[in-house]
Amino acid sequence: MVSEGSEPSKKRKSNLGDKEGSKPGKKFPSKKRKSDSGDKEGPKPGKEFPKNRKEIKAKRHSNTEDDGKSVVDSSKPFKRQFNNKPAHDKKLKDAKLDHRKWKELTENRKRKRKPYYDLQKELVASWEKMRQRNIKIEERSKLISETMNKMKGKIPDITGSHISSRVLQTCIKYCQPAERDSVYQELRPHFLKLARNTYAVHLVTKMLDHANKEQLQEIISSLHGHVVAFLRHPVGSAVVEHVFKLANETQKQELLSEMYSAEFRIFKGIIPKGKGRLVDLLSGEHPSKKSAVLEHMTLALQPILEKGIVDHSIVHRALLEYMCIANKSSVTDIIQQLSGSLLVRMIHTRDGSKVGALCIIHSGAKERKKIVKGMKGHVVKIAHDEYGCVILMCVLNFVDDTSLVSKFIFRELEKDLKELALDKYGRRPLLHLLCPNVPRYFSADVLETLRSTISSLTTCTQDGPPQSADDEPSESQKASSETDIRGLKRDEKDEENPEESEGLGKISKKDFSTRRIELLTKSGFAQKLTEMCMQNVGELLRSQYGKDIIFEVANGGAGDIMWQVAADSLTALHRAIADVGALPQLNNEEGSQNEEHIFVQYHSSRTVRKLILESHVPDGVNAPSFAAILWDVVLKGKCKMWAQGHSEKVVSAFLDCSDLEMKNMASSELQPLIDAGLLKIASAKHV
Repeated sequence: MVSEGSEPSKKRKSNLGDKEGSKPGKKFPSKKRKSDSGDKEGPKPGKEFPKNRKEIKAKRHSNTEDDGKSVVDSSKPFKRQFNNKPAHDKKLKDAKLDHRKWKELTENRKRKRKPYYDLQKELVASWEKMRQRNIKIEERSKLISETMNKMKGKIPDITGSHISSRVLQTCIKYCQPAERDSVYQELRPHFLKLARNTYAVHLVTKMLDHANKEQLQEIISSLHGHVVAFLRHPVGSAVVEHVFKLANETQKQELLSEMYSAEFRIFKGIIPKGKGRLVDLLSGEHPSKKSAVLEHMTLALQPILEKGIVDHSIVHRALLEYMCIANKSSVTDIIQQLSGSLLVRMIHTRDGSKVGALCIIHSGAKERKKIVKGMKGHVVKIAHDEYGCVILMCVLNFVDDTSLVSKFIFRELEKDLKELALDKYGRRPLLHLLCPNVPRYFSADVLETLRSTISSLTTCTQDGPPQSADDEPSESQKASSETDIRGLKRDEKDEENPEESEGLGKISKKDFSTRRIELLTKSGFAQKLTEMCMQNVGELLRSQYGKDIIFEVANGGAGDIMWQVAADSLTALHRAIADVGALPQLNNEEGSQNEEHIFVQYHSSRTVRKLILESHVPDGVNAPSFAAILWDVVLKGKCKMWAQGHSEKVVSAFLDCSDLEMKNMASSELQPLIDAGLLKIASAKHV
């Protein structure tokens, strides 16, 4: 019997057979079918498959006609065959001919478009030779003379090209004065046009660098009436700035006067002698003239600020003059426009730093925040700049947001503390934080910038009007400043609020001493500064500029602020200095100046002497003084060895030490040396 499950399968198989049988002749080439006998199905009739590559090649040649036209190969019915070799060679030849023709066509087009194309090619060939460093002077002079003769009469037309401009700059640099004068005479009528050209402007500045006094005056005269327009031009402004830097004070005033009013622009030489500043020019004049000058300067400066062309010193001078005479609303608008990245681009000049200081002093919290954030990524560079460091000092003076200053200013300064301490200008922000507004470290011009004000924005205090930066100090102020010279005597005025001490009114909400403590403690800056001094004790003591940093840190800073925030670190620093002093002294012939002992080297011996003279420990701090540590580690029982040369000043300083206990202890050992004439008593004056 057959099972029930087998019948459907047989039926399904018969149905499939019926379907295949219903369409005779249909074949599926993708699958090979087997015959009933089990043999493999052979190739289709009418096709012969070649056995190897040689047969394929022979078959292709047999199927190719003599005229090079392709015929169909029966082995590959859907692929046309070509006689590739002759056609390929022909195409290569045609391609080479086409490239030559294309190159010639391009050269002809350039000749039509550029009249001096062939001349420029010759100039480039000569330029490649004359600009080499190892070329002989005679050969270079000969090449320059030949090149100048080729360009004669065509210089104004070819200077707009970047190639010709570079060739001319090299010629101006190395040519003879007579040849340079001939180029100047040829370019003189076209000076204003070339000063606006992107490539010719470099030739103009090169000519200015080599111009004599008469030629410079002629160029300044040609700029008369065009200064304001050139300052608004992104290319031409560089020429005005270059002329401004090379000019003397009279010529600078002539260029600046065009920004004051139309009459100064139209008429020359109407500024009286002795009245260079705009404030002096308007003194005694009718108020209507001042308003006319303000209106003209506003129209001149506004497009410059909108375009962001604020890198030039002539613009900085004009802005400073404008802010000194402008009313409150005009100055406020200028401060709002400059707050941010624009101000950072201005603080590299003397006038620009003064403008920046005025913006920080008289701006609000929002503007100050923009200014500080605009310094991000440039703080270290600003600190190393002669005028930029004053802006950082101003930020420390007046910005109340100490978290913002710690995040954007101190975080970048911490990475280069050693380089800043050893730099002439980089140390200024650090010194200002440790002992602010001290004439010993800061020039009168820097201190004047820090207390500068704008008359239209300065609010009167309760006691009276604020004191101007130009006013002379009173007799009492002179007396107090004489006794307050840093390094001679330390008192409480060092931590006085700078804006209150100079009569600037209430510019900041926080007290200055509170702000200093927050800046030193919030970011751990005091600890990092002390650690840097401990790691580089010898180098800082022997440095001309670093000695001041380590002295102020080791002595505690103004108002003993370092003792308040890092007392343990200061004691460790005192021991590190004593350990360096305990090292054996090298022979001067064996070691260099940097390897001299700190008691013998010029800068370090005087720094250690000052530390001994001002050695003290504030009340409430349980720690030994620097003089006591140095005496126990280095000098106790060894004073005779250090009683000669520069080191005698270090030893004799113990006789005038501020620590009375240490003074009495040292006197018992030093007095016999004095009686024997081995030790000379130096004066108490800091040297």
